[in-house]
Amino acid sequence: MMVFFEDLFHYPFLQYALLAAVLSSVAVGITGSLTVVRRSTYIAGAISHCVLGGLGAARYFQVVHDLDWFHPLAGAFFAAILAAVIIAWVTVSARERIDTVLSIVWALGIAIGISFIMKTPGYSQDLMSYLFGSILMVSPSDLFLMACLDAILLVAVLLFYHPILAVCFNEEAARVKGTPVVLVTFILTIMTAITVVLLTQIVGIVLVIALLSIPAAAASRFSGSLLWMMAGATILSMLFMVLGLALSYAPRLHTGATIIQVAVVGYGVALLSVHYLRHLKRRKTHGTRRLNNPDD
Repeated sequence: MMVFFEDLFHYPFLQYALLAAVLSSVAVGITGSLTVVRRSTYIAGAISHCVLGGLGAARYFQVVHDLDWFHPLAGAFFAAILAAVIIAWVTVSARERIDTVLSIVWALGIAIGISFIMKTPGYSQDLMSYLFGSILMVSPSDLFLMACLDAILLVAVLLFYHPILAVCFNEEAARVKGTPVVLVTFILTIMTAITVVLLTQIVGIVLVIALLSIPAAAASRFSGSLLWMMAGATILSMLFMVLGLALSYAPRLHTGATIIQVAVVGYGVALLSVHYLRHLKRRKTHGTRRLNNPDD
């Protein structure tokens, strides 16, 4: 692990990877907390797999029709936003079962992506990096995009924090109080889509759900409010990513997979810590009662 920190001062690609971990952690902390509170990881899963369709289509038009400006991440962004709008509309209208629509969106995105990939000449290694992540290949333009997406998420939370809080914890009560539930639902779903696109570069489509949920779930064990949960999830995500980078560097392990393994271990430590603190609290309470009631 020390090799990583020694080489960090000499190789720009490691510095870019570290910055990518920090920037993406902001999105993880914000959107991951909202996803966990709303219990909507299945929505993130549907959007993340729909992204493959956008990646495949963009790569196809790049290679076959010489549209160099149509970067795979641009295709991923358009596909994610389209999927988010469809899912949010179905969630609000409730004309169809949400799980049915999510399954359709999930499957259709994968099917479209595979079709375009199969029709694209050449080796599709660059698309495989989006499936499993390539944080060590992050460029300055990618970092700029991540910073812009973080800014969008922060502005959305600052502007709509109280409506978001109301909808996340009690949608029916929020509707009665006059909260714009439809607007907030669209905002939350689009925020999820933006974060999925951002994390595609870090851990890939396959593991994006894990990184969205694990840091927030761990932070929720020690947080008393949504803001503290977001802050805790951001810090934990940074810790998990930096440790994953450092541990995977020297032995040349897959960085995205290592990050997720570190996150799972961290979540386990959080659970054990909460259990231990509760045990200490019970012992302290029991000891106080015995002092107050020596005859018991």
